[in-house]
Amino acid sequence: MGCWILNEKLSVLLLLVWLGLNLYLFIDTFHWYEDDNAYIYTRIMLGSTLAWARASATCLNFNCMLILLPVCRNLISFLRGASIYCGGALRRQLDKNITFHKMVAYGIALNATIHIIAHLINIERYHSSQSKEAGELRNKLSGLGKSPNESYLNPIRTYETNTTGEVLTTIAGITGVVITVALILIMTSSTELIRRSCYEVFWYTHHLFVVFFTGLIIHGMGQLVRGQTPQSLLLHNVTYCKDHYWEWENATQCPLPQFSGNKPVAWKWVLSPMVLYICERTVRFWRFQQEVIITKVVTHSSGVLELHMKKHGFKMGAGQYIFLQCPSVSQLEWHPFTLTSAPEEEYFSVHIRVVGDWTAALFKAFGAEEKAFKELWMLPRLAVDGPYGSATTDIFRYQVSVCIAGVTPFASVLKSIWYKCCNPNTVLALQKVYFYWICRDPSAFEWFGDLLFHLETKMAEKWKNDFLSYHIFLTGWDESQATHIALHCDDKMDVITGLRQKTCYGRPNWDNEFKQLAENHPSNSIGVFFCGPKALSKILQKTCNSYSSVDPRGVQFHYNKESF
Repeated sequence: MGCWILNEKLSVLLLLVWLGLNLYLFIDTFHWYEDDNAYIYTRIMLGSTLAWARASATCLNFNCMLILLPVCRNLISFLRGASIYCGGALRRQLDKNITFHKMVAYGIALNATIHIIAHLINIERYHSSQSKEAGELRNKLSGLGKSPNESYLNPIRTYETNTTGEVLTTIAGITGVVITVALILIMTSSTELIRRSCYEVFWYTHHLFVVFFTGLIIHGMGQLVRGQTPQSLLLHNVTYCKDHYWEWENATQCPLPQFSGNKPVAWKWVLSPMVLYICERTVRFWRFQQEVIITKVVTHSSGVLELHMKKHGFKMGAGQYIFLQCPSVSQLEWHPFTLTSAPEEEYFSVHIRVVGDWTAALFKAFGAEEKAFKELWMLPRLAVDGPYGSATTDIFRYQVSVCIAGVTPFASVLKSIWYKCCNPNTVLALQKVYFYWICRDPSAFEWFGDLLFHLETKMAEKWKNDFLSYHIFLTGWDESQATHIALHCDDKMDVITGLRQKTCYGRPNWDNEFKQLAENHPSNSIGVFFCGPKALSKILQKTCNSYSSVDPRGVQFHYNKESF
């Protein structure tokens, strides 16, 4: 537990601050509507559901203010660069921007649910206040607004009114339905199942946020919930008059109460984030307009498309990622890909596997599906947004780094290490790299094996055999491959990769691996970098916390996950 707190203290602090602010806003607003004299008559009709509706609305506005900030990629990238001297803990929090985005989304969903339920009850109570059983005071309050000099409190004007139809003719009712439908579609299409199997559905549905925010700003203009005006409170002694309602208009201290709706405030909460997001989209559009030159296309037999590109002014760092758009495939979709080239190279590259409709269409557009050769000028146009920083860019900040790849290997980082080792003038703070690659298909080694081979050879030439330790784990093979592996198990070079380091078969025992790392580096801060599936990420994060020493002088494992 102590190690967990040590490693996750900033995450816990930020979570507590967010929860604390939500709780404070909810309680403060709740007490205001429960105690304020302006809403005494409204509470007589609605009870405590008035406070529940208004408190949840305040928290809803607060979270809607936050929801756009984590997806302002250029802002996050700027803050990440600006926090270079602030320690790794802050940068690791910025790398969790999508996690925070999801957390805030859950807050929006929760408060929206409370708000909807409270107002459904309020509508029913407004309606029941028109019935004879409601009592004389509620009937009198519901009857206000029929004369020219009166203002109404109850938006349901008669007991015979169809409440559903009445509500759906108001601004608040129409926008409320629109907001709710948009939110349901956004939330349901954001599940991991939909994102992985039908990314396009997730992508398009998420753009309903425009409808959601438009509805949110307009929603409060309906002013459905009303309270007594400040001028009326000065003339109408509500404490006395609520118990002497038969004296209204007759007693000097009890003129008819006047009511007005709350002024819309949602726009005040979301205006600044929306301006920031518009600036973000403007920058992305400007990048979209910039020309991208495709210099090389390679189709690997393992079903991987390798693209080499150039773009004016493009400057990348090792471990960064970009967003790609192919207008001939889709005019709106952008997909993230880790860069597989090094900053030292004259081009930037990505390796793309077919994992959905968009990548399949991209393969077809480039002729990779039929392995048909296309002249470079015949290739479809690509647009590039980025590069953006990720957790992986911090690998060179540690003396010891552990790179674990469950899907995409750290090609960019390893290439950059190779170039830095070739340059005698380069001084590296990084002294040791452990590289783990877990892969289920032997053919995936095809494009990556050459890089490891050259890196292995270069390290041997520089007498730096101990600089890089790599461990390749193959988790899937068929019977013929198993026979081939068994026949060549005594060869000096690995039968799968052709490297000196032999491939391991099965999954790593992470407890054993981290125990060995802790013994090898008993007083180091070790950066652990992961790119891969969520299930393995949880295991690695837990293992990092387990093997970190409570003593600050001991070994510390700092977990960094690449997410975009």
